[in-house]
Amino acid sequence: MLIRLFGLLILLSISACASQSQQISSQTIRYYQTETQKPYDDVLAELEIAIAEHNFRITGHSRVGKVIRERGTKGFPNYDTLQFCNLTHAKTLLLMSPHAVSYMPCNIVTYDFEGKTVIKTHLLPTDTDNESLNNFSEKMNNVLKQIVDFAAEE
Repeated sequence: MLIRLFGLLILLSISACASQSQQISSQTIRYYQTETQKPYDDVLAELEIAIAEHNFRITGHSRVGKVIRERGTKGFPNYDTLQFCNLTHAKTLLLMSPHAVSYMPCNIVTYDFEGKTVIKTHLLPTDTDNESLNNFSEKMNNVLKQIVDFAAEE
């Protein structure tokens, strides 16, 4: 009887952990993506211009593909991540929801794929219980899409 009770407690614990894990991972991240035939370096330059024109500052630039090539893997494709932020927008977002820090800074990735340059960014959620946050996210998502589209424009 004691073994059955112990087994039942273990099953309940596992079940509780599994349901908690599902709650944490149930959030869907949406992306906006486009492709272009423009040269890769031109896309990066256009991204930097568009980010600055929308009053953001670049906070980081990871040149993963370049570094892998420099370490000896010849012909490795381009992969870059640009991180950027606007402190006024960041403050507004965080005052609406401290949990929104997980969406900061804004990120745009670029990479070579099948002869094209892919430009991709994650979007902020627009379906939360916080209407102010949803409205802010809609506006910010439009800005992110404009930045991506500007860089892709041929």
